[in-house]
Amino acid sequence: MKVGVMFEPVRDPDFPAGYYYAHVPSLGLTTHGQGIEGARAAALDLVQLWLEEKRASGEAVPPSAEVLFTTLEIPDHALQSA
Repeated sequence: MKVGVMFEPVRDPDFPAGYYYAHVPSLGLTTHGQGIEGARAAALDLVQLWLEEKRASGEAVPPSAEVLFTTLEIPDHALQSA
């Protein structure tokens, strides 16, 4: 089974520098780790635990889904306060 994972830097001042979020949108999961590889490893652990829980409770595991990613350009005026 393959699942798409999206990474983004953690910008929370309570986190040390270099941490990344790992989002698994097809399963609704998010975790974090140090660097991309740390976040990737955390995502793999989380997905495996999530799948074990689904199987243990007799729930169906959704099929993997393609992940499409894009960015949106937000105009400066939308970022300014009134």
